[in-house]
This record gives sequence, C-alpha cells and structure tokens, in this order.
Amino acid sequence: MDTGSHSDSQLPESRTESDGSAVVRVLSYNIRSMRDDTAALARVIRACDPDLVLVQEAPRFFRWRKKLARLARAADLVILSGGATAAGPALLCSLRATVERTEDVLLPLTPGLHRRGLACAVVRFGGAHGVRLGVVSCHLSLREDERYAQAGMLLDRVEALGVEHAVVGGDLNERPGGRTFRRLTGTLDDAWAVRPWGGEFTSTAADPHQRIDAILTTKGVEVLGCGVPGFLDAGDLKAATDHLPVLAALRLPAS
Repeated sequence: MDTGSHSDSQLPESRTESDGSAVVRVLSYNIRSMRDDTAALARVIRACDPDLVLVQEAPRFFRWRKKLARLARAADLVILSGGATAAGPALLCSLRATVERTEDVLLPLTPGLHRRGLACAVVRFGGAHGVRLGVVSCHLSLREDERYAQAGMLLDRVEALGVEHAVVGGDLNERPGGRTFRRLTGTLDDAWAVRPWGGEFTSTAADPHQRIDAILTTKGVEVLGCGVPGFLDAGDLKAATDHLPVLAALRLPAS
C-alpha cells in the first residue's frame, strides 16, 4: 500500500522530559461506527500506542456506550468523552492523561443533514503541575457551506477551552487546499504539513488516494512527526474501517 511515505524513522515514544515538557502521541481515526472488524480495529489502535485517540463516527445508537467501552478496553484505553452525546466524535485516553474537564458540543442542525458535534476535553500530562492540553475531535459536514461554517465554530471552541496549547483531530471531509481546510490552517498548524512522517493519504483504507483526515495544533506545540503509520498490518487496516489512522507525536512545552 503506497500512501506517499516520507519517512520510515520511528516516531518518538511518549515521555515527560526533565525540563517538564511532554511528548504525547495522538491518534485520529474514523472508525465507521464499529461496523467492521472490531478486533482488527483494536489491534490497530493498540499498535499505535497513543496517549489520546480522537475518534470520529463512534457508535451512536443501541448500546453505544458499551460498544465504545469495549473498544477502549481492548485497546488498553479509557473513555474520556463523546459518542452519541457529541453526535459521533469521541475521545479515548491512556492512564497517562489526567482529566481536568470534558464537554460534548452539538453543532446547529441543518434539516435533512446529519447532526454534527465536537468532543472536547482539557487534560494534563506530567502530574498535578504538568502540561495542559486542550483536545477536540471533529467530523465536519459533507456539504461545503455547512462544513465551512462548522470550521469557524470549531476554532471558536478551541479558543473557548482557555488553554495555551490544543490539538484537533478529525475527518474534515475536505482535502488540503479546500476553503474549509484553509480556514482551519489559517489559525492552526497542519501537523502533516509541518513534519510529514509515514503515509499521507487517509481515504479510503482499501485505496488510499486522498487526505481528508488531519491532526491540527495550536502554535507552540512542536510536531515531531505526523502521518499514517507504515508499521501497521495492511490486513487489519482494511478490515478495521474505511479510513486510515493519522498518528502524531507532539512535544508540549513545560508550563
């Protein structure tokens, strides 16, 4: 599977540095409501060894909490927020993250279109006086005008978190260069563009030909690498869901 690999170097592991800064691994992944091979999905997530997983299309209907909890447990993670209460986006985290607060946000509903929302949290790495990080998972509209408006609401929500550093992950339903993508990267850094690592294209899992999923960061977050991991099992990737995961290693400056 050729997804435009830029580097085969190893992505840095999670750690807290002696100066108080923290290296954090963040995964963004559209899991298609867990309608595919959930064992393969859990293996993919676990192999990425993330501190945070920014999920899109988490289960939203019958027993959705149990399904999401089962995935978290299989991937050695816990549920942070989201799911049906955010209309699909969700956040999972490792026990390394200390949770300060969470919030699920529903965006305005356009009649005839899917409800969209944001799963938001503020977490800390490195103990009580560690580095604070705002986290938002999003899945933007298929319709261009609604998607553009949602990008503005997303930027407002990032600012409202009230933290110096934040990361956004999501299925943007738009390629780089599109109007919505440009609106977001006018304020946030596109982690792939800053430090490409692994593969670029995220859709589809069976035929990767476009990048519509991204991890974005506020200024001051150092991107150590971002892209589709090349070390994952190709069979698991195709069986798990219809998107490929985006993994980033970020260095958060000491408070």
